[in-house]
Parts: sequence; structure tokens; C-alpha cells
Amino acid sequence: MLHRRSLLLALAATPAFAQGGAWTPLFNGRDMEGFTPVGNANWRVEDGALVADRGTGFLMTTRSFSDFDLRTEVFLDPRTNSGIFIRISDPARIGSATSYEINLWDERPEQRYGTGAIVDVAAVDPMPRAGGRWNTLEISARGEVMSVTLNGQRTVDGARHARFRDGPLALQHAAGVNNDDSGVIRFRRLEIRLP
Repeated sequence: MLHRRSLLLALAATPAFAQGGAWTPLFNGRDMEGFTPVGNANWRVEDGALVADRGTGFLMTTRSFSDFDLRTEVFLDPRTNSGIFIRISDPARIGSATSYEINLWDERPEQRYGTGAIVDVAAVDPMPRAGGRWNTLEISARGEVMSVTLNGQRTVDGARHARFRDGPLALQHAAGVNNDDSGVIRFRRLEIRLP
């Protein structure tokens, strides 16, 4: 487990990001620079993508963000349990109780908070299916207003929630319903834009 002091030192030693409408890559396509693994997921870089297919854990940015637009391309198996966590308030306990989770899980038992939803904040209906192909995911967080778009479909439109204001982002790979490895998750072209 990551110690809080080590994490704070890592967060302080991060590069500057463009503001005012310019997109900045969070992932360089070659290595995991700018990220810290948390947990035991087997994160690695393959063919220009961040990939995990075993274990439960996160790949967390070494920098915090407040207001931003995020866009990425994501590939997941239909059974993959994944997501992107934003504004993480406690990096030692990443979860929907300490951040906002934009879910990527087609086979989630509670479908209201499956793929395209913000868990426990904004349900999705109908839930889009993302498994088995590359998808484009866009997330906007401005103050207490958040939106999510998957493949051009707005799945969350202006949800309001003010509990978490700032923090790192994290990519997730988690065990499935039966605590088994839930399939592959791949992220590429991960970019952020600050207002």
C-alpha cells in the first residue's frame, strides 16, 4: 500500500499542464510516467496503451485536478470491471466513498450504475454497452457539475454533486462479481484540458 507521505511527495513533483483550452496528454504511450500504481493490478504498457487484466488496483495520476475535461479511448472485455475515478480525496482509500467513479462495467449487477454512470451519483438509462471494442469516453467536471459522454451518447448530463472538489484521477481494474479476474482493460490517448 502506498504511504501518504510518499504520495504527497510524488504529487508535488509533477509537470505543468496547459490551461485555457489546450489538450495535454496524461499518458505518453511509452511508459507509466506521471502515474502511481495502487493495489495489485498488473498495469503495464502494451502497443501504446495502459493495460491491466489481473488483480485489483488503480493507476493513479501523480497530480491532482479540480475542474477539467478528460477524454480517452478505452477497450474492455464485456465482463471487465473498470472505471475512472476523479477528484480522489483520500489516495490511500480509492473508492466511490472518497471520489467520483465513472463506471465501465457492462455486467455490473446493479445496471443503473453500470457503464457510463457516476456510481451513487448519476444513474444511466439506458446503459450503453462498451465491451469488445474501442470506445471514446469524455468526462467534464466543472465545480459541482459533471457530465459523461460515451461514443457521442451523453450518459450523464449536468449531474450536480459537491462532495469532492479536487484530487488525483485513477484508472481501475477490479475483480469481477465472483472475485475472479474480470478481463482486460486498455486506455489510450488519455488527455486532459484545464479551463
